[in-house]
Amino acid sequence: MYFFKLIRPLNLIIVALTMYGLAWYFESVFGKSPQYGITSLPFSLLALSIIMIAAAGNIINDYFDIKADRINKPDRVIIGVHIKKRIAIVSHWGLNLVAFIIAIYLSWVMESFLYMFVHLMSINILWFYSMKAKRQFLTGNILIAGLTAAVPLLIGMYFYQVFGSQQDNVIIHAFPFLDDLDERYTLYLTSGLAIFAFILNLAREIIKDIEDIEGDKKLPAKTLPIVLGLSKSKTIVILILSSTIIASSILWPFSSEINLINWIPLMMAALLIIICFILLPKAKERSQLKQINSLIKLAMVFGTATPIYWNILVIYG
Repeated sequence: MYFFKLIRPLNLIIVALTMYGLAWYFESVFGKSPQYGITSLPFSLLALSIIMIAAAGNIINDYFDIKADRINKPDRVIIGVHIKKRIAIVSHWGLNLVAFIIAIYLSWVMESFLYMFVHLMSINILWFYSMKAKRQFLTGNILIAGLTAAVPLLIGMYFYQVFGSQQDNVIIHAFPFLDDLDERYTLYLTSGLAIFAFILNLAREIIKDIEDIEGDKKLPAKTLPIVLGLSKSKTIVILILSSTIIASSILWPFSSEINLINWIPLMMAALLIIICFILLPKAKERSQLKQINSLIKLAMVFGTATPIYWNILVIYG
């Protein structure tokens, strides 16, 4: 039970939802690929390896955060209380080792070193983040936001490899966009989702630093709220969140029709972000900041689940 709390299963479910949702959508656009598609061994192993690296990252983050967590959230400390430190570190390296072995297999099957490179880079970034970067000014925030953005990008590159090798300059229709797209559409769409995920997760990480400011001061850390103060940090978060609404509006000219039904998930995400604008300036208590953090996470779910929603509209609309 405590091990599952340690790896944060809800976050892992969101990662899985993003990967399988995109895979389902791309197969509906390009056609199913029995050898490399959503039910194939390579894709299943890719999803599993990314989830394992994310779980290992959660473990090592808590391992290096014991001192701060005893101040910020003493009732939620797991390592050193319910799980021995030795078991935690062995679990971390065990998960990473299996994930990297899978990456070697994927690089061989897909004939690309991309998977070995991305997996090895992710493992090392998560270690560096947990050990040092998360206590530095913005560095840790940007690294974690970047790794979050890398998930849809990796799926886009995977399916670009799959469909790019099967089709050459094929014009496709990808609902709800215009009809002048080719196999690079997987890169276009996932790049948009990656930007969306990066911005929202960057805002979340800063809010988490605001939550943990008292414990971080005693480490000592130089996070953005400690260096700039709470008021300026909140203003920066609002500006960061505002950019998601601006970026999302860029998609409208590429839509095949101005139909609000097609964009309900993104409109819901925008509504949640606007609510955060209202709540954040007056948020002082840890519970209030957690509520805002949850709203941003829910906005991320709506955004990354948009391709799933489009598929449902095509199938049942």
